[in-house]
Amino acid sequence: MSNQPKHPETLALHAGWRRDSATNSVAVPIYQTTSYQFDSAEHAAKLFGLQQLGNIYTRIMNPTNDVLEQRLAAIEGGTAALAVGSGQAASAFSVQNLAKVGDNFVCSTDLYGGTWNLFANTLKDQGIEARFVDPNDPEGFARATDDRTRAYYAETLPNPKLIAFPIAEVAAIGRSFGVPLIMDNTAAPLLVRPFDHGAAVVMYSTTKYIGGHGTSIGGIVIDGGNFDWEANPSRQPAMNTPDPSYHGAVWSQAAKPLGPIAYILKMRVTLLRDLGAAMAPMNAFLFIQGIETLPLRMREHSRNALAVANYLAGRKDVSRVIHPAHHKGIGAERTAKYLPHGHGGLMGFELAGGADAGRRFIDALKLFYHVANIGDARSLAIHPASTTHSQLTESEQAATGATPGYVRLSIGLEHIDDILADLSQALDAAKG
Repeated sequence: MSNQPKHPETLALHAGWRRDSATNSVAVPIYQTTSYQFDSAEHAAKLFGLQQLGNIYTRIMNPTNDVLEQRLAAIEGGTAALAVGSGQAASAFSVQNLAKVGDNFVCSTDLYGGTWNLFANTLKDQGIEARFVDPNDPEGFARATDDRTRAYYAETLPNPKLIAFPIAEVAAIGRSFGVPLIMDNTAAPLLVRPFDHGAAVVMYSTTKYIGGHGTSIGGIVIDGGNFDWEANPSRQPAMNTPDPSYHGAVWSQAAKPLGPIAYILKMRVTLLRDLGAAMAPMNAFLFIQGIETLPLRMREHSRNALAVANYLAGRKDVSRVIHPAHHKGIGAERTAKYLPHGHGGLMGFELAGGADAGRRFIDALKLFYHVANIGDARSLAIHPASTTHSQLTESEQAATGATPGYVRLSIGLEHIDDILADLSQALDAAKG
């Protein structure tokens, strides 16, 4: 488009696609294919040699997935993206792309339980150490950094605590060491653009708000193209030493003819190629449909969740409300700095009756779904300590904020009166 749109509402509908060149289709086709015909032996050799970008095999690229990747990269202000099979795959790949056996990365304690378990156990078994630090003290990232630290990792709006992460502060610390900040922006699409605050990589579980419909599992990693991988070669050996898995390619050099996409190019042609966590084209198509309404949905999610938080704050049987607009102190400061355009659809609360009251509340809900997901158009509820964070120890649960009586709500798009009516009757039932 000649006017080069910048606004997310426009990019969500137009970025990365205008029409199909073969049929003039306006809707993005689902390219349900495994393979692609090469024009010639020379064409094939150029593709495999990274002299030219193009389709080789759907395990590593697909035209439907490509539109999704271009669209989210445009919305975030990045240079390239890679769609993968799940948010967990995106989290793992984002670290594995830089860290090898004996390396470490520093990450926030305020994480989704599945990510904590992935980092603390599975990556540990692979020889990569996760060093957890409290984001209330950004300098903790500097103190945990040594010569083998390859990345920092955090969630923009972590649940259960829902205190915005100090992106700019930690990104600046990381850049002073030559360490990129990877941000999981799953809970705050469009509300926060981490690249604007200095992050180098953004990832999503597209399963959540990006799709919004609760039908598809997926993830995506977006390269900001704003990090100088060559500035400190010894800090980033994965990007600056020959890679034997791809003919000795040095990724900081190999990507130059293609643009500032070294990080995502390496991920695509090594990790995705070898581990095969590919996103299905049908899922990419469904996520594209979700993105088209994402700006509208995030505004309504934010509006409904704030109304619920205000309602719960007035209930005597609720001992605490966890929502960005209800934080005090440093939490309030970060809400003002990073979330001026809305607070998202997540919130939590604790009942005065503790864990038993929480279970009665969950069982009494009629409109809300009791599911493990977040970000659906429907309203959802769960008790994290016994579900999403149940694999963590008690001390780990406490560090993430998943206390025994905590209930997490993902507020949907239903009419606010119906949402409040269901919460009211469930809270009354929870009194026992």
